[in-house]
Amino acid sequence: MATNSRNKAVSDNRPLSGCRVLVSRAKKQAGALSSALRALGCQVVEIPFIEIRRPRSYGPLDSALGELATYDWLILTSVNGIEALFERLTERKINRNALSRLKIAAIGPATKAAIEQHGLKVSVTPKEYVAESVVAALQRRVKGKRVLLVRAKVARDVIPRELRRAGAHVDVVEAYETVAPKASEKRLRSALASKTRKPHAITFTSSSTVRNFVGLLSLRGARAALKKSMQHQGTHTASIGPVTSATLREFGLPVDIEAKQYTIPGLVAAILEASQRMKAAQPGSSR
Repeated sequence: MATNSRNKAVSDNRPLSGCRVLVSRAKKQAGALSSALRALGCQVVEIPFIEIRRPRSYGPLDSALGELATYDWLILTSVNGIEALFERLTERKINRNALSRLKIAAIGPATKAAIEQHGLKVSVTPKEYVAESVVAALQRRVKGKRVLLVRAKVARDVIPRELRRAGAHVDVVEAYETVAPKASEKRLRSALASKTRKPHAITFTSSSTVRNFVGLLSLRGARAALKKSMQHQGTHTASIGPVTSATLREFGLPVDIEAKQYTIPGLVAAILEASQRMKAAQPGSSR
C-alpha cells in the first residue's frame, strides 16, 4: 500500500516499523492486539488459529444454570466463557441477578473487566493469570463449598483437580469449544511462503492457538516454519505466558519471546523488547 512521504516518515520513527507480526487470535478478539502493534508501527497479518463455536450440547450448562442457588463460587477463565455464559442466560430467560449472590473468581484482568461490565463484583483475581494461581487463591476458601467452573471444551484440569483435593465440590461445564478455522490453512501457508509477507513473529495467546497451529501445518510443517538459520532471523514465536510456552515446548517448538505479564499489553511489551534487542544485535548497530 502506497503512503505519502510524511506518513512514511512517521511510521519509520515508530519502534516496530518494518516488523511483521501474525496475530493468531480469534477474529472477534484480534482487535486489541492488532491495534496495539499497529500503533507501534508494526505491519499486522491477522490469520485466526481459533474459531469459537457453541458446544455440541448445552445440557450440562443448562443444568448448572438451573441450580445457581446451590453454588457458592463461580470461576471464569476467559472472556469467551463469560460471553457464552451470558448469551445462554439470555436464551434461557434466566435473570442474571442470580449470579450476584455468588463469589466470583476471574483468572485475569481482562476476564475481570468483562465480568464487571455485566454489573457483577469479582471477589478474587490472582496475581498471576494462570490456573495454578487461581488454585492458590481459592484452596483455603472452598472446603465444603460448591464451585461452578465455566470453561471451554478442552482445557487444563488443574483447577478442578486441585480444588477437589482442597475439599470443594466442583462442577465443570462446557460453554464453548475452539476449533481451527479451515480457511486459515491456505492463508497461513501462503504467508509463511511469501518473501514479502512472511511474519517476523507469530503470536500465541493460548495453548489452543499452539495446538491449532500444529494442526493447520502438521508438526513437521510447524517445526520447519519456525526453524532459524541464525539466531535473529526467521519467524519467532511470541507467547503470552508460561502455560502457552509449555505447550510450544511439548511440540518441540521454540519459545523465542514470552510475556512477563500474561496479558495482551504484556505480550506487546515483550515483542517490543525483543525487537529492540534484535536490532541492537545487528551488525553496524550504534547501540
